[in-house]
Amino acid sequence: MEYQNESLESSPLRKLGRGKVEIKRIENTTNRQVTFCKRRSGLLKKAYELSVLCDAEVALIVFSTRGRLYEYSNN
Repeated sequence: MEYQNESLESSPLRKLGRGKVEIKRIENTTNRQVTFCKRRSGLLKKAYELSVLCDAEVALIVFSTRGRLYEYSNN
């Protein structure tokens, strides 16, 4: 029995994973606000997970572009 050695990268059917996002300021205000809300909730969740998994004291302070304060503290 003969097997072909094909790498997964060369296969045109293999398109899994996420593409890289270019890190730059989002010019559209609405899109920027939506992205902020999504990433803020993810950041707060990661801070909570870090405090639970590593038994660490975590404090997080985030200000929006409108000056609104969002904070997390495990104590």
